[in-house]
Amino acid sequence: MTNHPGHERTDHGAHGAHEAHGGARPGGLSVSESGYTLELDSTILTAGAQSITFRVIGPDGRAVTEFRPEHDKELHFIAVRRDTTGFQHVHPVRDEQGTWSVELDLEPGDWRFFADIHPAAHDGTLTLGTDAAVAGTYDPRPLPEVTGTVRVGAYTVALDGELLPGEPSGLTLTVSRDGRPVTDLQPYLAAYGHLVALRVGDLGYLHVHPEGAPGDGATAPGPEIAFVAVAPTAGTYRLYLDFQHDGVVRTAEFTVRTSTAAPDPDGGSPAASGHGSHHHGHHAHH
Repeated sequence: MTNHPGHERTDHGAHGAHEAHGGARPGGLSVSESGYTLELDSTILTAGAQSITFRVIGPDGRAVTEFRPEHDKELHFIAVRRDTTGFQHVHPVRDEQGTWSVELDLEPGDWRFFADIHPAAHDGTLTLGTDAAVAGTYDPRPLPEVTGTVRVGAYTVALDGELLPGEPSGLTLTVSRDGRPVTDLQPYLAAYGHLVALRVGDLGYLHVHPEGAPGDGATAPGPEIAFVAVAPTAGTYRLYLDFQHDGVVRTAEFTVRTSTAAPDPDGGSPAASGHGSHHHGHHAHH
């Protein structure tokens, strides 16, 4: 998908358009793009749970009030600390004047906020990004090690596939609970999983596209969730998979490095890098 800012659409036609963007560049590196600007009411915040308010200012200098829903929402908001911890994917509420508000829980440090949007007057999705400083003693954490399996409470999520710079590649995440495959995942944002990838170093934002959709007659509700991703460059990425089960949305986090291996001509995933179980990076909003 385009790694671009943004999202996949809920229809396959839109998905195709998205893929056309290729892996040219990540989104979210700029506070302003194509005439649209992300404007926070405050970029200096206190630590703890609080309400954040902001607007998307359009080319006419006014707050945008008309958006096309992507993945069931008009706006997806991602908050992550610069050391890649504290990831939160939330959905703000907009008033009639175009001011959005959302609850976040913020620890001290430097944060990056992303707004993933499709303004009605614009021909595609955009991901705008801006920084905020949260007051207090900052205790940066080291980047987690590369691994193909992570635990989230009673759940285990395994990552299979390789992330290739500049090329689409398949990523499959398999969910189990207490050692048993989960076969009744619940739809979340028009898919059985939502994957966001951030490039370590500048937090370039990639949206990865989920394969299939709930109710299409072919996509099973687990245990596997399949995505197509394109890393814009070689490097290390952080992947954040949101999935819903038993009415609760959980997030599995991975650190992956791109592979230099060429795709197998028979369609298999490359294994030459030895990182077969990790990878990836790009995130398309489902």
